[in-house]
Amino acid sequence: MLTSLAIRNVVLIEALDLSFGQGLGVLTGETGAGKSILLDALGLALGVRADSALVRAGEDQASVTATFEFNKLPMPIRAMLGEAEVDVEPGEPLIVKRRLKADGGSKAFINDQPVSAALLRELGAYLVELHGQHDDRGLVNPRGHRMLLDRYARADVEGVAAAWADWRKARDELEAARAAITQASADRDLLLAYLAELIALAPQEGEEAELAEARAAMQKGERLSGDLEELRKLWAGSDSALTTLRSAARRLDRIAGEHPLLGEALAALDRAVIEAGEAEDKLERAAEALTHDPVQLDRIETRLFELRAMARKHQCQVDELPHQMRMMRAQLDAIEGGEANVTALEAAAEAAGVTYRDKAAALSAARTEAALRLDQAVAGELAPLKLDAARFRTGVTRLPDEQWGASGIDRVEFLISTNPGADFAPLAKIASGGELSRFILALKVALAEEGGAATVIFDEIDRGVGGAVASAIGERLARLASGGQLLAVTHSPQVAARGHRHYVIAKSSEGTVTRTSVHLLDSAGRQEEIARMLSGAEVTPEARAQADRLLEGV
Repeated sequence: MLTSLAIRNVVLIEALDLSFGQGLGVLTGETGAGKSILLDALGLALGVRADSALVRAGEDQASVTATFEFNKLPMPIRAMLGEAEVDVEPGEPLIVKRRLKADGGSKAFINDQPVSAALLRELGAYLVELHGQHDDRGLVNPRGHRMLLDRYARADVEGVAAAWADWRKARDELEAARAAITQASADRDLLLAYLAELIALAPQEGEEAELAEARAAMQKGERLSGDLEELRKLWAGSDSALTTLRSAARRLDRIAGEHPLLGEALAALDRAVIEAGEAEDKLERAAEALTHDPVQLDRIETRLFELRAMARKHQCQVDELPHQMRMMRAQLDAIEGGEANVTALEAAAEAAGVTYRDKAAALSAARTEAALRLDQAVAGELAPLKLDAARFRTGVTRLPDEQWGASGIDRVEFLISTNPGADFAPLAKIASGGELSRFILALKVALAEEGGAATVIFDEIDRGVGGAVASAIGERLARLASGGQLLAVTHSPQVAARGHRHYVIAKSSEGTVTRTSVHLLDSAGRQEEIARMLSGAEVTPEARAQADRLLEGV
């Protein structure tokens, strides 16, 4: 429920603070006093597109703050605030605010937390429902008719939505499985060929490194073989250096005792022979280690080439080839077992489809039955509202299969015929401004127990009617406001007399400055304002007496 509205520097309103309560609140005033400004200001707070023309001349910015209070915050509003990460404590009022700069920029807030204007617009549909002469939203817009009928029917829409989600998920899984099998089957022959190649090659993890190391050793031996052969010639044979050293040592040994220096020379020569012998041994061992077999080297290089070529073919590392083999075997196994899986998924999808169709059919039947009840309820409201010749019908038609969805299998639209024999057509296409507002009122009364926005506003619903029709409108507005909140901008004294609260909108001028103000009237003020509405420019005693009778009659 809207409890307060604070407006600053909006067009002709310099500063205005209003409080509202439950029941029917009526707003009256002379033509041009500024009633539309009040509604424009409220629309700004609810996220309507910002227009810099709303900023009062000479001011930098305008602002509107609307406060709503609830016994319990409605679930859709809680969900939207939660998704936007806006914190509202239980029992705390919901305060929406919009600032508009003269250059057109605007900022939006909910409980002092910055939000987008889009969020305000989304919330606005649940906070305030506005019906006016040129309304193209709410009950006029067919997009909301199905939801309203479902609410009226108290239908199991959530069950249908859940069944639709289950069916769609089952179909998606089935299609994905079928696509995977189709793709895998198309690749079966290629997989078999690749796997056969890999099996024949039999790659092993770490094999590439071992082969590369062996090849490097053999290539080194091949490169050093000439040098090793030359060294072998120097150390081997009867004329080798080592043989010469040994021969010299034997000769020196025979004469070493003749002089101490000869003995020392022999010792040195013996050491040389020993070192040379060790060198010869190491050369022999090195030659043996570096010995290369050209056939074996060719075999190693061929294996490396085959492994690396296969890795390039499969766009992986050589050590990953065994993993590729395992993957291919798994893909082939999946092809073989895929048909059984598809059969199970087909059964699951069929079962989910049957569940959805059953629930959707039950929902459709509930809608059809509720549509008849709603048509009768609306028909009972038309005659008192001077719509005697009009007929109302709730159209429930089956959608094509491809348009079925979470909301079921039906298209729902409210239709009217304003003249006997005329075809039924959508509300907005047939009804004139006054008729449209009265049709909406009849619908709202019929749907009154099914909830809606926290606050409902009717803008000049009584335009062009008077007398008994205006009284009927006032009586229905009051009935509709019972237990809730409804605001009505009206020119009808019969409607104004039904209000629980009465606000008068007035415009005043001081020099070149024009201001719009709004005041809550007391009992005497209400009598005077209703008398003015009855008599025109000059309020007569007869008009005041008539105003008293209207006020006493409610």
